[in-house]
Amino acid sequence: MLLTLLMMICVMLIGVSAAQMALEGEQAARAGRDRQTAFQAAEDALNDAEKDVAAGRAALGAAEWSDGCSPPAPGLAARAAEGTVPVWERIDLTGAEDGGRCSLEFGAMTGAGMATGEGFLPFKRPRYIVERMQCHQPGEDASAGASPSYCYRVTVIGFGSKPETQAVLQSVYRRKD
Repeated sequence: MLLTLLMMICVMLIGVSAAQMALEGEQAARAGRDRQTAFQAAEDALNDAEKDVAAGRAALGAAEWSDGCSPPAPGLAARAAEGTVPVWERIDLTGAEDGGRCSLEFGAMTGAGMATGEGFLPFKRPRYIVERMQCHQPGEDASAGASPSYCYRVTVIGFGSKPETQAVLQSVYRRKD
C-alpha cells in the first residue's frame, strides 16, 4: 500500500511537471508571435515613411527642418549636431509623452491603412520620424563645395498585440532624383 502511494505521488509529480512545461512553451510561442507582429508593423512603417519621402514631402527648405516636433513639418527633423544626442533618441517615438506631435503615425501622409486592436493585430499603428542628413556617394569628394546631397534616416516603432511589445527599426533612404 505504501509503495502504491509513493508510485502515485511520483506519477502525479511527473504529470504536473509536464503540464507546467507545456504552459511555458505556449507562453514562449505567444511572446514570439507578438514580437513578430511588432516587427512586421515596423517594417510596414519603414515602407510607408520611404514612400512619404519619395513622394517629395522631404523636399523642404533647410530652414523648415527642425527638431521634428515643430510645424510646418512634424515628424521631419534635421540631423542633430555632431556630439549631441540624435533626434531619434531624444523624442518619444511612441507618441505617448508628446501627444504624437514629434512622430508621424503610419499612413498619416500616404493615406495607407492598417487594421489594429483585434486578436493578433498590433494594438496601435506604428510611428516614425525622418531625419535629413547630408550624404555623399562613395568616392565623391565631400570637400569639393558641390551642392549637398541628402539622404534620410527613418526610425520607426512597431507595436505587438500587447502594448509592452515593441520593435524599433531604422534605415537610411536616398531619394531617386
